[in-house]
Amino acid sequence: MLEINMEFRKGILFVRLIGKLTKYTVSVLEKEVTRVVKEYGIGNVVFNVSGLTELDQVGMQALIQNGHNHGKLVICGLEQKEMKKQMKKQHMFDYLMEVSDELSALHYLER
Repeated sequence: MLEINMEFRKGILFVRLIGKLTKYTVSVLEKEVTRVVKEYGIGNVVFNVSGLTELDQVGMQALIQNGHNHGKLVICGLEQKEMKKQMKKQHMFDYLMEVSDELSALHYLER
């Protein structure tokens, strides 16, 4: 199961993910987040993954798909070492910036 909480502030879409982002739940992300990003032309997206318990390769690709609107893609709350290791292995950090928390993401994007 995947829960999504979204907040749009200062031209940035903050997306808080809770649960599992896997091939079985990625359709929820696509329906709720990707659709909004594309429909409204949102450029800067911050994914807070501190509430994720599982993230597979399909989920990682779905995150990246939200960064193709000529903006920046930021991930925060990546505290699980195994998840971070998996993301490095898939070269995810070539496509997104990692920061510690949402406030750091806001500062990074306001530069």
